[in-house]
Amino acid sequence: MYGRFYCNCRAKKLRGLKSLSSELATWRKNPNSMNIGKRYWAIAEGYIPPYSHGAAPQMVSHEAVCILNAGDEPAHVEITVYYETKDPVGPYRFDIGSRRSRHLRFNNFDDPETIPPDTPFSSVIVSDVPIVVQHTRLDSRQAANALLSTMAFAGDR
Repeated sequence: MYGRFYCNCRAKKLRGLKSLSSELATWRKNPNSMNIGKRYWAIAEGYIPPYSHGAAPQMVSHEAVCILNAGDEPAHVEITVYYETKDPVGPYRFDIGSRRSRHLRFNNFDDPETIPPDTPFSSVIVSDVPIVVQHTRLDSRQAANALLSTMAFAGDR
């Protein structure tokens, strides 16, 4: 019985390796092209600390969205911000070049309006091509800084 289980597992592993080998072969033909990610993302948690401790601009408390566009086409991204006590604001529009990454601080968003510090918010990110989204916060209100980073939630589309 153990032998048959081992053989089945090994066969599945070999099929997986063949699939991976096929993907690697495709990538080797065009290593600059990676169509990874999703078009719809959400960050449920957002908060810009109201003050900072340390040198500007590096140590200014901030909330950021980090976007990777590994594909061959530029990404046209729209971010809508949701609040607890008022209507959503947006879209904030950004372009991320093909095969590029971009780190956007919510602190710097100003069109259509600035995002107030010390106010909880959430965000939805929509792109016309697949992207990867990560959420980061630097809280430098104290001399002992705190850095938080997590992947955003990817939608099904």
